[in-house]
Amino acid sequence: MTISIERIGGVKTQLGEGPVWDITEQALYWIDGAAPAIYRLDAAANTIKSWKTPKPIGSFALRERGGAVCALNDGFYLFDFASGNATPLPDGLVAKQGTNFNDGKTDALGRFIAGTLDADFAKSVGSVYSLDGSLKCTVLEPEIGCTNGPCFSPDNRTFYCSDSITRIIFAYDYDLASGKVSNKREFASTRGLGGVPDGATVDAEGNLWSAIAGGGKLVCYTPDGSIARTIEMPAPIVTSVMFGGANLDVLYVTSIGMKVLGMEPGPEGGALFAIKGLGSKGKPEPRFAG
Repeated sequence: MTISIERIGGVKTQLGEGPVWDITEQALYWIDGAAPAIYRLDAAANTIKSWKTPKPIGSFALRERGGAVCALNDGFYLFDFASGNATPLPDGLVAKQGTNFNDGKTDALGRFIAGTLDADFAKSVGSVYSLDGSLKCTVLEPEIGCTNGPCFSPDNRTFYCSDSITRIIFAYDYDLASGKVSNKREFASTRGLGGVPDGATVDAEGNLWSAIAGGGKLVCYTPDGSIARTIEMPAPIVTSVMFGGANLDVLYVTSIGMKVLGMEPGPEGGALFAIKGLGSKGKPEPRFAG
Protein backbone atom coordinates (compact mmCIF):
# COMPACT_ATOMS: atom_id res chain seq x y z
CA MET A 1 0.00 0.00 0.00
CA THR A 2 1.38 3.41 -0.98
CA ILE A 3 1.62 6.04 1.73
CA SER A 4 0.59 9.60 0.85
CA ILE A 5 1.20 12.74 2.93
CA GLU A 6 -1.21 15.57 2.14
CA ARG A 7 -1.00 19.09 3.47
CA ILE A 8 -4.37 20.39 4.61
CA GLY A 9 -4.64 23.94 3.29
CA GLY A 10 -5.99 27.06 4.90
CA VAL A 11 -4.16 27.26 8.23
CA LYS A 12 -0.53 27.59 9.29
CA THR A 13 -0.05 27.58 13.03
CA GLN A 14 2.76 29.03 15.12
CA LEU A 15 2.46 26.22 17.68
CA GLY A 16 0.23 23.53 16.20
CA GLU A 17 -0.64 20.83 18.73
CA GLY A 18 -3.28 18.58 20.27
CA PRO A 19 -5.27 17.06 17.36
CA VAL A 20 -8.55 15.46 18.45
CA TRP A 21 -10.80 13.53 16.04
CA ASP A 22 -14.41 13.48 17.18
CA ILE A 23 -16.31 10.48 15.81
CA THR A 24 -19.72 12.07 16.50
CA GLU A 25 -19.03 15.20 14.46
CA GLN A 26 -16.62 13.51 12.03
CA ALA A 27 -14.37 16.52 12.51
CA LEU A 28 -10.79 17.19 13.55
CA TYR A 29 -10.01 19.76 16.21
CA TRP A 30 -6.51 21.04 16.97
CA ILE A 31 -4.88 24.07 18.58
CA ASP A 32 -2.37 26.83 18.07
CA GLY A 33 -0.87 27.19 21.52
CA ALA A 34 0.75 30.52 20.73
CA ALA A 35 -2.03 32.32 18.79
CA PRO A 36 -3.82 31.09 20.93
CA ALA A 37 -6.78 29.37 19.27
CA ILE A 38 -8.77 26.17 18.72
CA TYR A 39 -9.39 25.05 15.12
CA ARG A 40 -11.99 22.69 13.67
CA LEU A 41 -11.73 20.93 10.31
CA ASP A 42 -14.90 19.52 8.77
CA ALA A 43 -13.20 16.79 6.76
CA ALA A 44 -16.13 16.18 4.39
CA ALA A 45 -16.72 19.84 3.54
CA ASN A 46 -13.01 20.74 3.86
CA THR A 47 -13.90 23.87 5.85
CA ILE A 48 -12.08 25.26 8.88
CA LYS A 49 -13.45 27.29 11.81
CA SER A 50 -11.52 28.79 14.71
CA TRP A 51 -12.04 30.21 18.20
CA LYS A 52 -9.66 32.40 20.20
CA THR A 53 -8.77 31.40 23.75
CA PRO A 54 -8.03 34.07 26.39
CA LYS A 55 -4.67 32.57 27.40
CA PRO A 56 -2.08 30.29 25.79
CA ILE A 57 -3.52 26.78 25.43
CA GLY A 58 -1.65 23.52 25.95
CA SER A 59 -4.39 20.99 25.19
CA PHE A 60 -8.12 20.38 25.36
CA ALA A 61 -10.85 17.74 25.11
CA LEU A 62 -14.42 17.98 23.89
CA ARG A 63 -17.08 17.60 26.59
CA GLU A 64 -19.99 15.17 26.62
CA ARG A 65 -22.18 18.12 27.66
CA GLY A 66 -20.95 20.35 24.83
CA GLY A 67 -18.04 22.74 24.63
CA ALA A 68 -14.57 21.73 25.78
CA VAL A 69 -12.31 21.46 28.78
CA CYS A 70 -9.04 23.32 28.17
CA ALA A 71 -5.65 23.21 29.82
CA LEU A 72 -4.72 26.87 29.47
CA ASN A 73 -1.32 27.96 30.69
CA ASP A 74 -2.27 28.14 34.39
CA GLY A 75 -4.92 25.42 34.75
CA PHE A 76 -8.21 23.91 33.69
CA TYR A 77 -11.07 25.89 32.16
CA LEU A 78 -14.43 25.07 30.60
CA PHE A 79 -14.78 26.59 27.14
CA ASP A 80 -18.03 27.51 25.40
CA PHE A 81 -17.81 27.51 21.60
CA ALA A 82 -20.94 29.64 21.18
CA SER A 83 -19.72 32.56 23.30
CA GLY A 84 -15.96 31.97 23.27
CA ASN A 85 -15.92 32.27 27.07
CA ALA A 86 -13.49 30.29 29.20
CA THR A 87 -14.49 29.69 32.85
CA PRO A 88 -11.77 28.65 35.32
CA LEU A 89 -12.51 25.61 37.47
CA PRO A 90 -12.35 26.23 41.24
CA ASP A 91 -10.15 23.17 41.78
CA GLY A 92 -8.30 23.53 38.49
CA LEU A 93 -5.81 26.42 38.63
CA VAL A 94 -2.97 24.14 39.62
CA ALA A 95 0.05 25.09 37.51
CA LYS A 96 2.97 25.99 39.76
CA GLN A 97 5.01 29.13 39.23
CA GLY A 98 7.52 28.61 36.44
CA THR A 99 5.39 25.95 34.74
CA ASN A 100 2.76 26.01 31.98
CA PHE A 101 0.21 23.43 30.94
CA ASN A 102 1.00 21.34 27.91
CA ASP A 103 -0.38 18.10 26.45
CA GLY A 104 -3.53 16.24 27.54
CA LYS A 105 -5.85 13.34 26.66
CA THR A 106 -9.03 11.73 28.02
CA ASP A 107 -9.15 8.21 29.43
CA ALA A 108 -11.92 5.70 28.68
CA LEU A 109 -14.04 6.93 31.60
CA GLY A 110 -13.80 10.55 30.47
CA ARG A 111 -11.13 11.86 32.84
CA PHE A 112 -8.95 14.56 31.29
CA ILE A 113 -5.27 13.82 31.92
CA ALA A 114 -3.00 16.82 31.29
CA GLY A 115 0.37 17.96 32.53
CA THR A 116 2.72 20.89 32.80
CA LEU A 117 6.24 21.70 31.67
CA ASP A 118 9.16 23.68 33.03
CA ALA A 119 8.98 27.05 31.27
CA ASP A 120 12.79 27.00 31.02
CA PHE A 121 12.74 23.46 29.57
CA ALA A 122 15.39 22.30 32.00
CA LYS A 123 14.12 20.80 35.27
CA SER A 124 11.56 18.23 36.44
CA VAL A 125 9.27 20.78 38.10
CA GLY A 126 6.12 19.90 36.14
CA SER A 127 3.34 17.51 37.13
CA VAL A 128 0.65 15.41 35.46
CA TYR A 129 -2.93 15.94 36.66
CA SER A 130 -6.20 14.05 36.34
CA LEU A 131 -9.48 15.96 36.15
CA ASP A 132 -12.51 13.72 36.65
CA GLY A 133 -16.16 14.11 35.71
CA SER A 134 -16.98 15.78 39.04
CA LEU A 135 -14.32 18.41 38.19
CA LYS A 136 -12.06 17.18 40.98
CA CYS A 137 -8.34 17.50 40.19
CA THR A 138 -5.69 15.09 41.51
CA VAL A 139 -1.98 14.60 40.83
CA LEU A 140 -0.96 11.52 38.82
CA GLU A 141 2.76 12.23 38.39
CA PRO A 142 4.39 14.80 40.71
CA GLU A 143 7.68 15.22 38.83
CA ILE A 144 8.11 15.64 35.08
CA GLY A 145 10.08 18.06 32.95
CA CYS A 146 7.77 18.47 29.95
CA THR A 147 4.51 16.51 29.72
CA ASN A 148 3.83 15.20 26.22
CA GLY A 149 2.02 12.38 24.46
CA PRO A 150 -0.30 11.08 27.17
CA CYS A 151 -2.27 8.13 25.75
CA PHE A 152 -3.67 4.74 26.68
CA SER A 153 -3.39 1.14 25.49
CA PRO A 154 -6.55 -0.38 23.95
CA ASP A 155 -7.19 -2.43 27.10
CA ASN A 156 -6.78 0.72 29.26
CA ARG A 157 -4.22 -1.02 31.44
CA THR A 158 -1.22 1.03 30.32
CA PHE A 159 -0.79 4.80 30.43
CA TYR A 160 1.99 6.30 28.32
CA CYS A 161 3.49 9.73 28.90
CA SER A 162 6.63 11.33 27.48
CA ASP A 163 9.07 13.69 29.14
CA SER A 164 10.45 15.72 26.26
CA ILE A 165 13.33 17.05 28.37
CA THR A 166 14.73 13.60 29.19
CA ARG A 167 13.66 12.29 25.72
CA ILE A 168 12.02 9.26 27.31
CA ILE A 169 8.55 7.80 26.77
CA PHE A 170 7.39 6.28 30.05
CA ALA A 171 4.78 3.58 30.64
CA TYR A 172 2.71 3.13 33.79
CA ASP A 173 0.25 0.51 34.93
CA TYR A 174 -3.17 2.20 34.85
CA ASP A 175 -6.15 1.34 37.05
CA LEU A 176 -9.11 2.61 35.03
CA ALA A 177 -11.56 2.23 37.90
CA SER A 178 -9.59 4.46 40.28
CA GLY A 179 -7.66 6.48 37.70
CA LYS A 180 -4.39 5.80 39.52
CA VAL A 181 -0.96 4.92 38.07
CA SER A 182 1.81 2.64 39.33
CA ASN A 183 4.95 0.80 38.17
CA LYS A 184 6.55 3.65 36.20
CA ARG A 185 9.12 2.38 33.71
CA GLU A 186 10.97 3.43 30.57
CA PHE A 187 9.09 2.40 27.45
CA ALA A 188 11.38 3.92 24.81
CA SER A 189 14.10 6.53 24.42
CA THR A 190 14.20 8.89 21.45
CA ARG A 191 17.89 9.68 21.82
CA GLY A 192 19.46 9.16 18.42
CA LEU A 193 16.28 10.04 16.54
CA GLY A 194 17.22 13.70 16.09
CA GLY A 195 14.51 15.18 18.28
CA VAL A 196 12.31 14.86 21.36
CA PRO A 197 9.14 12.80 21.90
CA ASP A 198 6.11 15.03 21.53
CA GLY A 199 2.42 14.17 21.05
CA ALA A 200 1.40 10.55 20.64
CA THR A 201 -1.52 8.21 20.06
CA VAL A 202 -2.09 4.47 20.30
CA ASP A 203 -3.68 2.58 17.40
CA ALA A 204 -6.24 -0.23 17.62
CA GLU A 205 -3.46 -2.84 17.65
CA GLY A 206 -1.72 -1.24 20.63
CA ASN A 207 1.15 0.37 18.72
CA LEU A 208 2.23 3.81 19.95
CA TRP A 209 2.80 6.54 17.34
CA SER A 210 5.01 9.40 18.52
CA ALA A 211 5.84 12.69 16.80
CA ILE A 212 9.57 13.36 17.08
CA ALA A 213 9.78 17.16 17.31
CA GLY A 214 12.96 18.43 15.71
CA GLY A 215 13.57 15.07 14.09
CA GLY A 216 11.05 15.57 11.31
CA LYS A 217 9.60 12.09 11.69
CA LEU A 218 6.94 9.91 13.24
CA VAL A 219 7.95 6.69 14.96
CA CYS A 220 5.62 3.74 15.50
CA TYR A 221 6.52 1.57 18.50
CA THR A 222 5.18 -1.92 19.12
CA PRO A 223 3.78 -2.63 22.61
CA ASP A 224 7.20 -3.95 23.71
CA GLY A 225 8.88 -0.62 22.88
CA SER A 226 10.68 -1.66 19.70
CA ILE A 227 10.46 0.49 16.56
CA ALA A 228 8.09 -0.94 13.95
CA ARG A 229 8.34 1.83 11.36
CA THR A 230 9.43 5.41 10.79
CA ILE A 231 7.66 8.00 8.62
CA GLU A 232 9.71 10.97 7.40
CA MET A 233 7.69 14.21 7.42
CA PRO A 234 7.88 17.42 5.30
CA ALA A 235 8.20 19.60 8.44
CA PRO A 236 11.02 19.22 10.96
CA ILE A 237 9.06 20.17 14.10
CA VAL A 238 6.12 17.77 14.04
CA THR A 239 4.25 17.91 17.31
CA SER A 240 1.36 15.47 17.60
CA VAL A 241 -0.68 12.77 15.88
CA MET A 242 -4.27 11.51 15.88
CA PHE A 243 -6.10 8.93 13.77
CA GLY A 244 -9.28 10.20 12.16
CA GLY A 245 -11.48 9.89 9.10
CA ALA A 246 -14.63 7.83 8.65
CA ASN A 247 -12.66 4.60 9.18
CA LEU A 248 -10.12 6.03 11.64
CA ASP A 249 -7.37 5.20 9.15
CA VAL A 250 -6.09 8.72 8.36
CA LEU A 251 -3.26 9.93 10.59
CA TYR A 252 -3.40 13.69 11.15
CA VAL A 253 -0.16 15.41 12.12
CA THR A 254 0.35 18.91 13.55
CA SER A 255 3.54 20.97 13.36
CA ILE A 256 5.22 24.18 14.53
CA GLY A 257 5.69 27.22 12.30
CA MET A 258 8.11 29.26 14.41
CA LYS A 259 11.64 28.81 15.72
CA VAL A 260 11.57 27.07 19.08
CA LEU A 261 14.38 25.79 21.30
CA GLY A 262 16.85 26.56 18.53
CA MET A 263 14.93 24.45 16.00
CA GLU A 264 13.96 25.97 12.64
CA PRO A 265 10.44 25.20 11.37
CA GLY A 266 11.24 24.98 7.65
CA PRO A 267 8.92 26.16 4.85
CA GLU A 268 6.21 23.59 5.68
CA GLY A 269 6.33 24.30 9.41
CA GLY A 270 2.96 25.04 10.98
CA ALA A 271 1.02 22.99 8.44
CA LEU A 272 -1.53 20.30 9.23
CA PHE A 273 -0.88 17.02 7.43
CA ALA A 274 -3.01 13.96 6.66
CA ILE A 275 -1.28 10.62 6.06
CA LYS A 276 -3.20 7.95 4.16
CA GLY A 277 -2.34 4.38 3.23
CA LEU A 278 -0.63 3.41 6.50
CA GLY A 279 -2.70 0.27 6.90
CA SER A 280 -3.31 1.16 10.56
CA LYS A 281 -6.43 2.33 12.34
CA GLY A 282 -6.94 4.33 15.50
CA LYS A 283 -9.49 3.95 18.27
CA PRO A 284 -12.31 6.38 19.12
CA GLU A 285 -11.33 9.27 21.37
CA PRO A 286 -13.54 9.60 24.48
CA ARG A 287 -15.09 12.93 25.41
CA PHE A 288 -14.54 14.56 28.81
CA ALA A 289 -17.19 13.38 31.26
CA GLY A 290 -17.48 16.66 33.18
